[in-house]
Amino acid sequence: MNDPAAKRGVKKAVPMEIETATSWNANPDVVVVGAGSAGIAAARRLLASGLMVTVLEARNRIGGRTVTRRFKGHPVDLGAHWLHAGPINPLVKLGRLRSEPLRRAPVNGHFYVRGRLGTRTERAALDRAFDMADRAMAQAAKARDDQPAARVLPPMGPQGRRVAAIHGLVSGRPLDEVSLHDFPSMEYSDNLFIAGGLGAYVGRLAHNFPVRLGTAVQGIDWSGEGVRIDTSAGTLQARAVIVTAPMAVLQRGAIRFAPALPHAVAEAIDGFTQGVYEHVILHWPDSPFRGADRLASLTGTHRQPPGLLTRIDGTPFHFFELDQPAASSFDRRDVHAPYRYAREVLAEQFGHRAIRNLSAVHGTAWRHDPWSLASWAVVPPGLYAIRDVLKAPVGERIWFAGEALSRAQWGTAGGAWEEGERAAGQIIARLR
Repeated sequence: MNDPAAKRGVKKAVPMEIETATSWNANPDVVVVGAGSAGIAAARRLLASGLMVTVLEARNRIGGRTVTRRFKGHPVDLGAHWLHAGPINPLVKLGRLRSEPLRRAPVNGHFYVRGRLGTRTERAALDRAFDMADRAMAQAAKARDDQPAARVLPPMGPQGRRVAAIHGLVSGRPLDEVSLHDFPSMEYSDNLFIAGGLGAYVGRLAHNFPVRLGTAVQGIDWSGEGVRIDTSAGTLQARAVIVTAPMAVLQRGAIRFAPALPHAVAEAIDGFTQGVYEHVILHWPDSPFRGADRLASLTGTHRQPPGLLTRIDGTPFHFFELDQPAASSFDRRDVHAPYRYAREVLAEQFGHRAIRNLSAVHGTAWRHDPWSLASWAVVPPGLYAIRDVLKAPVGERIWFAGEALSRAQWGTAGGAWEEGERAAGQIIARLR
């Protein structure tokens, strides 16, 4: 979405500059396709082992779906923002080793009912509904047969619809389109944030890396002994390649493989569906919310947003989240429609006077970004095994990596990092 507040005098986002090397090694040991979290993780491990590496990135920046921009002088993430599952997230472990400015996400959020603070009883009803849903899905997932996650949800009272909507938001699709066997693997306890933005942090991890920006990979020929990589800037030869392009981009056929990928691999790639999770980034200096980084549940009105993250990093910025159904409803409307919708929802909850100083500074549209085409990849019911199919190398020369392949951290930057390191470790063992 273009800036919906442009006519209101709000400044455009200011890029966060990241230094990368621009050298081109036409005969590296390994080519890494994509400079997002998975590609950066893979390149770091490969370089540390002494292998020669060239990273190719189609965009004119690094980071993939982790990107930080400045608005009114404050760094704000346009993509991934949460560091989920702290105990198992490699970006958390690495951040602590580097003394990065990590902070724990607050557990207690805001709870409003038609503009008033919810009572303890009302809040407890939502907590009970979440507990019932989580227990039911975890128990049903023990069965061998897979099914849609929505099918096993029990009656949860008046908050049941809200619980299903929130789970659908963080899953990227409504729960009737999400594998039950895949859903319980999402470990969202012990979440953290990082001051200055997650995208900026990931960018620091690629400082002075051998990344060639603005270079789209168009074909990978693995008919010979190694691999030949055809790009928009020329051809490279390598012993192996790691492909970290999003599943939706691979489904579009953006990279040609010669010979064609084995049927099971191609079928696994095509099995994913597009997860959608978008932000309308609001600047709301006099919002009623107090405290930094707290989620807000707005209930009791006709329209209830599935997600609202308030006062990010203690600033006046808020994320008004759009799930897949809401985002899709704006696809044929003008670019300002998501912002108008956010205003209408917040006015319904707090009144028009409360939003007089509310403005939007940006709206994301990862589902339309040509190098993403989705916020992340989602496994539909019955296809949970496709993640593991893609972990096996093709011809001992082609490896796939990215958040789509992570079983415990799918849909996250931490999961992408984990899979990049996994693929790099396998290549190191193979080439040595």
